[in-house]
Amino acid sequence: MKFTLSWLKDHLETEASLDEIVERLTMIGLEVESVDDKSALKPFVIARVLTADRHPDADKLQVLSVDTGAGAPVQVVCGAPNARAGLIGAFAAPGAYVPGIDVTLTVGKIRGVESHGMMCSERELQLSDEHTGIIDLPEDAPVGTSFAAYAHLDDPVIEINLTPNRPDATGVYGIARDLAASGLGKLKPAPIGKIEGEGECPIKVTIEAPELCPGFAVRLVRGVKNGPSPKWLQQRLIAIGLRPINALVDITNYLTFDRGRPLHVYDAAKVKGDLVVRRAKEGEKVLALDGREYALTPEMCTIADAKGPDSIAGVMGGEHTGSDEGTTDVLIESALWEPLNIARTGRTLGIITDARYRFERGVDPEFMAPGLDLATRMVIDLCGGSPSRAEVTGYAGHTPKVVSLPLAEVKRLTGIEVPRQESLDILTRLGFKPLGNGDVVDVEVPSWRPDVDGKADLVEEVMRIHGVDNIAPQPLTSHDAVNGKILTSLQIRTRSAKRALAVRGMMEAVTWSFIPARHAELFGGGQGALKLANPIAADMSDMRPSLLPGLIAAAQRNAARGIGDVALFEVSGTYEGDTPEAQRRVASGVRRGTAGLDGAGRHWAGNATTVGVFDAKADALAVLEACGAPVDKLQIEPGGPSWYHPGRSGTIKLGPKVVLGHFGEFHPKTLEALDVSGPLCGFEVFIDVIPEPKAKPTRTKPRLELSPFQAVKRDFAFVVDKTVEAAVLTRAAASADKKLITGVSVFDIFEGPSLGEGKKSVAIEVSIQPVERTLTDEDFEALAARIVANVAKQTGGVLRG
Repeated sequence: MKFTLSWLKDHLETEASLDEIVERLTMIGLEVESVDDKSALKPFVIARVLTADRHPDADKLQVLSVDTGAGAPVQVVCGAPNARAGLIGAFAAPGAYVPGIDVTLTVGKIRGVESHGMMCSERELQLSDEHTGIIDLPEDAPVGTSFAAYAHLDDPVIEINLTPNRPDATGVYGIARDLAASGLGKLKPAPIGKIEGEGECPIKVTIEAPELCPGFAVRLVRGVKNGPSPKWLQQRLIAIGLRPINALVDITNYLTFDRGRPLHVYDAAKVKGDLVVRRAKEGEKVLALDGREYALTPEMCTIADAKGPDSIAGVMGGEHTGSDEGTTDVLIESALWEPLNIARTGRTLGIITDARYRFERGVDPEFMAPGLDLATRMVIDLCGGSPSRAEVTGYAGHTPKVVSLPLAEVKRLTGIEVPRQESLDILTRLGFKPLGNGDVVDVEVPSWRPDVDGKADLVEEVMRIHGVDNIAPQPLTSHDAVNGKILTSLQIRTRSAKRALAVRGMMEAVTWSFIPARHAELFGGGQGALKLANPIAADMSDMRPSLLPGLIAAAQRNAARGIGDVALFEVSGTYEGDTPEAQRRVASGVRRGTAGLDGAGRHWAGNATTVGVFDAKADALAVLEACGAPVDKLQIEPGGPSWYHPGRSGTIKLGPKVVLGHFGEFHPKTLEALDVSGPLCGFEVFIDVIPEPKAKPTRTKPRLELSPFQAVKRDFAFVVDKTVEAAVLTRAAASADKKLITGVSVFDIFEGPSLGEGKKSVAIEVSIQPVERTLTDEDFEALAARIVANVAKQTGGVLRG
């Protein structure tokens, strides 16, 4: 939202400086994005041409002697056809930047004659597109003074960043009302005056879609003379980036920004029959004012006459009923539109206009008819003509909302004490009407504030005008316990998982939360509830059921750019349904090529090992360990979901039912469907499934106890069926004596005919740590017997001879 300082002061009586206004706007929630103080026009001064002689070497150039009011005349070479002795115009000296040609002037020679500056045209100063000659000012223009000040071009332009909940601030009048309420001046009265008009409006309006158009006001003005708008109006529109078109159109643009009331004007002679506000029919098209043709749908609202649609309601008018210099009878429209429908229509058609910007936020319904009267008054003043009576259709009046405000809420929600009367005065100055005298008051919400629905909204109004800077800084609450827990378990685990994977040489990636439908179906998704109603792209239509598709695609993009050995991870959310309970927090990662734990790339000692199932398993277990899962109690079963290779994947469980994750190499069909190549493995760990550890009686770490006795290692080799998992065997050996046995690891697997059909030998190393005394041979023999017995009982294995 842009406006000039003088425009603001049309509605705000204030002595505040530009800096004070800018600071106050930001403090009351209307954040200032930029301020153009027009310093770029300061170097240009008013100058008089004393003499104009033909250039000795160019027929179309003249050598001017120019009085700039700063002393001796300066010599300027000029090619403008209207340059002459006695002309008064705008002069730019060497060193000045000319915005229209993007040039900083220097003293130069043109066909051998020095030129010390230039006389400027309107286009060179970005005042208009006029470039047929240099600026020609009246005889009384003061030579030597600032051209910007003389032409009223030194008016600063302020741009504020509006949040979607402030439709009242889409007009300069609403901004002035906020500043006045904050104490930075007085809001000037803005009487409109009702225009009665003569005779009925000959063009009637029928609303067939009242759910899309709550009201429609229209009036005919006969005998107008359309042409260029006044200089002051053009300058204001140009200052905020709008191009003046003609007086009728400029009036509607001006009121859009002045009062936040979009309007539209029709050339009445081009309207055939009466107007109908209805839903568009399938296949109907409109040639809009931007010169483009738009195809409409039944979800969109249009204003049509006997020939068909005239405009896209609330978004853009039509070309064939637009006003031009030949317009003599004008139909002025002021209507109300359903905000969500306007937003959907504009987004579907890809149209962004000032009207859409305001209607999709919600305009003041009570200003529909007054806005029509104000526009009519400006049309009569600038273009002449005689108005008819207004035709108002469909508007049932506005019923103001009443919100109950316990005044104690101001203190509870903001932390500062605002006196009761000050709170009520602030609301009153903003246009609200407090009713009652108790500690709880009913507040009537003005029609221009559709965003205010509850007591918290009213507290926000009081707070922003009272001053957010009045909130005193407060120290954080001190926690009694040392290392008191602040983050949730899920937050702690998320950070721990990221750190653990980064330590393992993986790089964090952030992928899209939505993926193509075919990718979602490959990884267990694709349900209708997870399809986006309005995807940002056709191939991003479904919420992701897994992080793996995005990571695999990212790895492949790296490979396509020559980085084939890459390890990526992500810790984020996946979606199994459209409820909060169906969202999971998952840590996933992929490795490609030779990107193992020890690094990636070729090695002098031989071919580097490509990644495989055991790399993915190690990553998954590292995440689980970092997140506090009981790694020593986990069970790993072969196989996993369908996107993994059935013989090179595993499922990590805690007990028979709790699945903590999956890992493995990917199924060739999955890689083919994703158009991915190369060695790839990956994992996914469900962080939110990991059970909480048992609460400890104290946060103090237990005492470190080291055994003074020598640790001992013993090797065992068992012959078992090939179907027996090594993990089952190691757990069986470890359970023989949980106090003495501190570790069991597999160091050899052998298969051969000597063992028998369907058999294999698994050799394990058992670490034994005496605690109370040095173990004797008899103790070791007894422990070995228990190990052999446990393995035999749980796996059917026998000690290899």
